Amino acid sequence: MNEPVRLSKRMSELGLSSRREADEWIAKGWVRVDGQVVSELGSKVLPHQKITVDKQASAQQARRVTVLINKPVGYVSGQAEDGYKPAVVLVTPDNHWADDPSPEKFDRAQLRSLVPAGRLDIDSVGLLVLTQDGRIAKQLIGEDTSVEKEYLVRVQYTKPGRLPDADLQKLNHGLWMDGKPLLPAKVRWQNDDQLSFTLKEGRKRQIRRMCDMVGLKVIGLKRVRIGRVKLGELPQGQWRYLGADERF
Repeated sequence: MNEPVRLSKRMSELGLSSRREADEWIAKGWVRVDGQVVSELGSKVLPHQKITVDKQASAQQARRVTVLINKPVGYVSGQAEDGYKPAVVLVTPDNHWADDPSPEKFDRAQLRSLVPAGRLDIDSVGLLVLTQDGRIAKQLIGEDTSVEKEYLVRVQYTKPGRLPDADLQKLNHGLWMDGKPLLPAKVRWQNDDQLSFTLKEGRKRQIRRMCDMVGLKVIGLKRVRIGRVKLGELPQGQWRYLGADERF
């Protein structure tokens, strides 16, 4: 691969920033290629060229926060819709978890550009990530993400008897959705009416649709883990900061 690529794209590939951040830094003259400042948007680089960013960019990035919410039913992940409030309205001083180990202090500026890194539908509860950091958003929802997401799903079988083992195997691998095969999942019984789903993709209402395909009705759905970050003891409707030592 010796074809030139957009500088912002290359910076995103290297994990230096999101593309939007990269364009912002390039415009401010904070990006160097082989030691030379590049300030023209749309500039291209070769894969072997060395890209560095100035201290101002690193400092700006360090101030960006990531917030973990235990989302209740009735809130949407992103923009307000159909009269329902977005989960970001829960990020207030009153809802900040008292046991948050992070030393970070709440500042209203942290709400600026705080966007969901992944969705959790209105009827689902549990771990939702909101971030100002484009690198984290790319890691969690980029096209090539491999970060696992774990859910506890309470179900009711709509046919006589129990779910056949063959159908449990289909939930693990073999189902198709929207004309495409689903990636292999890890699905196992937690108890008589609750399944654990671990996925590496997140198509719209995926778990509910998977369950419907094998005759299961979803009664409740809770996301408990994203990568190495767990919901843990965080109370429903409250939030905390992602710790400096935590990685998805």
